[in-house]
Amino acid sequence: MTRVWILPVLLVLCGAALTAGRLRDGSPADAAVLLAVFVLLAAVTSPLVFPRSIGADEAQRRSAADGRPVVYWRPGCAYCLRLRLRLGRRAGRAHWVNIWRDPAGAAAVRAVNDGNETVPTVVVAGGAHTNPDPAWVRERLR
Repeated sequence: MTRVWILPVLLVLCGAALTAGRLRDGSPADAAVLLAVFVLLAAVTSPLVFPRSIGADEAQRRSAADGRPVVYWRPGCAYCLRLRLRLGRRAGRAHWVNIWRDPAGAAAVRAVNDGNETVPTVVVAGGAHTNPDPAWVRERLR
């Protein structure tokens, strides 16, 4: 669980160190901008950007009942973030599974990706799609 926060925490710490250096140099405006950029990057790479994750078994059960896609993801994945941001408000309609928190989810991803944990992997109606076009996923969420 702690590894999902390593990158965001490192970004905040680096931003704080660089900001302190700018403040010592007498550049408070530069320091404020620099800190804002690093905090924004930390927020975007944190798991807080994604909808609440559920277990793979629960996601598959819900998907079978309502037909919505199951999105397997992991924190720090740029492609997962791209998918999440491009889905916008519709992202909450999908069932999200964090493969770093759910071993069954990681196993499901490996099963459809030749043993690799390639994410995002979206499963719709039993068919798996690795790194699909966000527009295609949006269509499945209607």
